[in-house]
Amino acid sequence: MKITQYLKDTRGELKHVNWPTRKQTIVFTIIVIAVSIFVAYYLGFFDFIFSWLMKNLVL
Repeated sequence: MKITQYLKDTRGELKHVNWPTRKQTIVFTIIVIAVSIFVAYYLGFFDFIFSWLMKNLVL
């Protein structure tokens, strides 16, 4: 398969893609950031608790 044919086929397939709107992109980005922050706090909280337990109860 020639590279030019591959690029033409790829370009044709990209026309069939249902791209998100600007508003959808912004909303999804905010959701990803919010979930990432939540997970970071969640894991940080349990890391703090387990570190405290190891420091005060085990040692």
